[in-house]
Amino acid sequence: MRSLVERCGVTVRRANGLKHSGRNVLGALLVLAVASVFSQRALAENWTRFRGTNGSGISDERGLPTSWTPDDFAWNITIPGVGHSSPVIWEDRLFLSSAEEGGTLRYLFCLNAVTGEQIWARSTGMNESNKHNKSSWASSTPVTDGERVYVTFADKESYLLAAYDFAGTLLWRRDLGPYESRHGLGASPILLDRMIIVPKDQQGPSSIVALDCRNGRTLWSVLRSYRETAYTTPLIYREADLRPQLICSSGILGVTSLDPYTGQMNWAAGPSSHRMVASPVLADGSIVQTSGGGGIGKQMVVLDAASKPHATSNGEKPPSRVKYERERILPYVPTPISFAGHLYLWNDNGVVSCVETETGTNVWTERIEGGGKFSGSPICVAGNLYVMSEAGDVVVLAASPAYKFFARIPLNDPSHSTPAMANGRLYLRSYHRLACLETNP
Repeated sequence: MRSLVERCGVTVRRANGLKHSGRNVLGALLVLAVASVFSQRALAENWTRFRGTNGSGISDERGLPTSWTPDDFAWNITIPGVGHSSPVIWEDRLFLSSAEEGGTLRYLFCLNAVTGEQIWARSTGMNESNKHNKSSWASSTPVTDGERVYVTFADKESYLLAAYDFAGTLLWRRDLGPYESRHGLGASPILLDRMIIVPKDQQGPSSIVALDCRNGRTLWSVLRSYRETAYTTPLIYREADLRPQLICSSGILGVTSLDPYTGQMNWAAGPSSHRMVASPVLADGSIVQTSGGGGIGKQMVVLDAASKPHATSNGEKPPSRVKYERERILPYVPTPISFAGHLYLWNDNGVVSCVETETGTNVWTERIEGGGKFSGSPICVAGNLYVMSEAGDVVVLAASPAYKFFARIPLNDPSHSTPAMANGRLYLRSYHRLACLETNP
């Protein structure tokens, strides 16, 4: 059969004047197309921790639809147990935690990230424990470094951290001691170099611990003041040629900066009157932290993240790091998003605000079409916001100074989880299911 180019009677001349067939033209076009695909795939990314790279919730991947139907999912599978954690993905491996009712049996699943097929599952027996009615016994998101996956589970007697290789072999397990919380475990571990860092800001003797990823040996552990449990996941702040900062948050201490290699305190912004559930985020050189209570956000503080100490004289107290604060229309559980000079504050009650990061000026505040309640956090993919409602709807908005609503797509299963985006696929976790939506080529 002749090629399409040949059938159309097309002849193309080389620069030297010689003719070549349409077949060669088609081959050249195919080479260009393949190169384009590889170029796009080069921009693809793994999603290794809660809210992706450094907890930003940002993905630059292209081609993700802003509206679809349930029939458009590449796959949609049932996950045993219930959980609110997010999946983490490294190339073709996806890891997800879950738990049986009462928390007596906790799971870590390894799935094929492309097909959704289960590769292995590991279970851990725990004591029955209490939790908030909006929490789960598997709310802490695992973290992976591409060689191992690390998962945390807790009850009143034990805070367990376990490391598995990608074949499912248990490499080591540490018990970090009792965990006191009426609401359950919510904070997630993070990785830096060969360390895994675990926050343990609880309703009792608190600490932050760094362990060697290879063997679970404690590298450092620092005690923390405590009041109520915090559910925030730390991040790393880097400035050129300066030592990185480990940013952690709790109500009694507020936002704090630690040396991630020693645990030594760099600075503390000062206490908040409220509980911290949402995690800190970086926003154009600032740190943004919200706090609240009773299902309502009550305070947002935007801090100078600079490592260099402020100049002082005569023993004077350094000036405040606070750039500005906001005390209304704020999220309590969902973590904000910083994108293109703006903060997007997705409130628990379905009201969303766009705020200028530098000044705190409110650009717009809208109640999204259909309203709803939200306990998962938004992510931003190629300039669009994706978030799941508690009822199990995926809501899509533009991350733009002009409000634009795209769609509300039902998952038909409740969700308190945060989406994940990796290697051309969006993963949506509900109570009992995990769905995968692929980008358009």
